[in-house]
Amino acid sequence: MNTWPSPDVLDRVKDIPLYRDSVAGGGFPILEKSRIAQGFPANWMTPALARALEAGEAEYVLSTGTNHARMQLIRPPLFLLHSYYRLWSEHPELGPLWHSGARRASLTTVLATEHVARVNASRPGATPGERWLDDRTLYLNRRLEPADWDLADVTAMLADLREVASAHPDGAYLLDCSAYHLAHLVEKVRAWGLEEAFPRPAGIVHAYEYAPANVRAFLRRYFGCPVIDLFGSTELGYLFYSDADGRYHPYLDGMSLELHPVAPGSGIHSLIVTSIRNPHMPLVRYRSGDCVRTRDGDADPTAITSFCGREKELLPTPGGPVAQADVDVRIAGASAKVFLHQLVPDAAGESAGAGSCELRYTTFGGAALGASEEAELAVAVGELTGMRCRTAHRRSIAVGRSGKYAWLAAPATDPSPAD
Repeated sequence: MNTWPSPDVLDRVKDIPLYRDSVAGGGFPILEKSRIAQGFPANWMTPALARALEAGEAEYVLSTGTNHARMQLIRPPLFLLHSYYRLWSEHPELGPLWHSGARRASLTTVLATEHVARVNASRPGATPGERWLDDRTLYLNRRLEPADWDLADVTAMLADLREVASAHPDGAYLLDCSAYHLAHLVEKVRAWGLEEAFPRPAGIVHAYEYAPANVRAFLRRYFGCPVIDLFGSTELGYLFYSDADGRYHPYLDGMSLELHPVAPGSGIHSLIVTSIRNPHMPLVRYRSGDCVRTRDGDADPTAITSFCGREKELLPTPGGPVAQADVDVRIAGASAKVFLHQLVPDAAGESAGAGSCELRYTTFGGAALGASEEAELAVAVGELTGMRCRTAHRRSIAVGRSGKYAWLAAPATDPSPAD
């Protein structure tokens, strides 16, 4: 399908080489990541952009590449940070804390901490390894695998949190996190009796990857403060935020959305975004790679109820594609004790989702589920996927190189026994 953008969008893109054929031909096809990279940066270069780069008003950056190949982008300095801070300041639950001067601690992938340290290292007079992004935000994590955090790691992160909290007269601070990483920290704090050394945040945001229902519930129970989801990406900024009750609200200044079904009748839609928020790389009908579900299953962007995972991580099954959130709902319904989980199809079932699979899982507290709970888990996942499912308790499931967890692993050639 080709569509014609609004006049303000057309005015922003008419001089960009990438869009020249679309403007002349009267239609804009869906913009894929590969097309953005093809001929970069000449395919984006205009005299105005060249001047902005020369003046330091635009800069080259790389996307994080945690869910897809890293791609080069051109954007204003601190584009994503400004989008982030604006949303924090305007959020109904978090805004008052932000305006009161509460600082922000970020507990997420080591890739993010390393990026901040590299940026700081390029500044004149910088301290090597500095993890303060600015005067508001300190990045905490310095290790790839959170399951490997030792007592020294956890003690150091708790000291960092006390430093962040001490800047506010009431000790208030905001904790920005990967939900998985924060749950790992809570598990270790409880196991080592360090709860008195852990200053409790006044609000929590998870914004870096899909957060499973069990993990969100675990964090809400433990902290008793608003736990908010922000949805966005490096190249787009933030598009939606949740409230403390989990309802999503659009944050689409300079943006519009289309939803395209990934398969007839599946109810899962691919998110297509047009955005002029970044003046140097306006994106017209850009496929973000994210999937959503709507209230009635139709393609209505105003009725989005959940962000259900990545398009490239959909599992083909005899009943149609299955998203990460679909499996997550079944797991949460079978047992609230499951922390991490990973579905591993056997090689014979790779082509059509038939055959068998292994559901590897860890739990909060580390103990294996009972036989009846494991059976319920296997039945729930099997009914959804059309595969014969066996469960396998694990002490840990390895994080990926990016610092994020893959819910769907490559097919296994040999069944792996539970430990």
